Amino acid sequence: MRQLIKSKCDAYFDEVVAIRRQLHQHPELSFCEKDTAELIKRCLASKNIEYQSDIAGYGIVATICGKAQLSEKPLSFRAPQARGTSSAKTIALRADMDALPIQEQKDLPYRSVNDGVMHACGHDAHTAMLLGVAFILNDLRDKFSGTVKLIFQPGEEKLPGGASLMIKEGVLDDVDLIIGQHVYPDLPCGEVGFHAGAYMASSDEVNITVKGRGGHAAKPAERENTVLAAAKIVTKLSEMYPENGDVLLAFGGFVADGTYNVIPSEVSLKGTMRTFDEAKRKALKDNILKVSKEVASEYGCEAEIFIEQGYPSLKNDVKLTEKCAGFAKEVLGESKVKDLPQLMTAEDFAWYSQKVPACFYRLGTSNPAKGIDSKQHTSTFDIDENSMKIGMETMTFLTINLL
Repeated sequence: MRQLIKSKCDAYFDEVVAIRRQLHQHPELSFCEKDTAELIKRCLASKNIEYQSDIAGYGIVATICGKAQLSEKPLSFRAPQARGTSSAKTIALRADMDALPIQEQKDLPYRSVNDGVMHACGHDAHTAMLLGVAFILNDLRDKFSGTVKLIFQPGEEKLPGGASLMIKEGVLDDVDLIIGQHVYPDLPCGEVGFHAGAYMASSDEVNITVKGRGGHAAKPAERENTVLAAAKIVTKLSEMYPENGDVLLAFGGFVADGTYNVIPSEVSLKGTMRTFDEAKRKALKDNILKVSKEVASEYGCEAEIFIEQGYPSLKNDVKLTEKCAGFAKEVLGESKVKDLPQLMTAEDFAWYSQKVPACFYRLGTSNPAKGIDSKQHTSTFDIDENSMKIGMETMTFLTINLL
């Protein structure tokens, strides 16, 4: 099976690279992925792969049904009552397809032609690889049983996240488990990485507005010091939550639009809060509200707090992730499969992981010898395209073995 999958990856590699370059050259922002969706539909139709479109905007779900008979009872990841009486499993594979509002700086022959929009997070590669996996699985339907749902998801980069919207439209209703693959420049091309358990943090956006009487800086009796109150709020919260713990609170926006001798009537703060634990997430929100109001009151001001709920923590099912890591070692060799630490970054794949057993793993994409070493969300980000063959091979092998 490994050799068969490898030969299929070799056969489709050039086509998948061409798809990725087409997507990279024509990136589209979150929930605006119209042309991207049209390209995906053309690729699926060219291989006679069934799909449904216009899900949660421009989302697409393709379906491939295996034709082989089960030779043994499949590995179960969900409680028996969660599915019907069918013994064959349904596995979902997910790729996101939106780009970022970044002006690309790297001079590539397939550089973005959309000014200020760039595939700086690798979603072009995710989409192209999942199409490649679809082509291979479609060719190998006689080799596996069960069903594969291929989810091409819009809007990963923008709240509330396309994953949550697709779930509301029922994409997970008949799914036993889900797998996601994400490019990762922290690993070199040729390697993959896994982390079992809580892997990525929840993410919420914190907005605090401190209000009071503005006025002349030299007349403190006639105004409140909104700037000092806001600074004290940031300082006190930062002391309560130092940045070396498993709870992160960081402020990146502090706008006090006064001048040398004018204290403004409003100061706005913007920050992010992240953690792996829902109880700690709630406690942090409560403390932000409490501290902000108390400190503002000390300075005769008021604090208005709005915390926009973001993505939950991404939890990799331990049993499933260990199984996937083992299969990856069979494909790539033990030395090429790495254990990864937790990350404070967030991902809307977390919504899927809250509903069904999930495995979200990383695909190494960097190659310093080729000058490919920029991080994601930067204007010079790129991948070693040879990594896409590794990605297709790994995801296909995991899927067939899990089925």
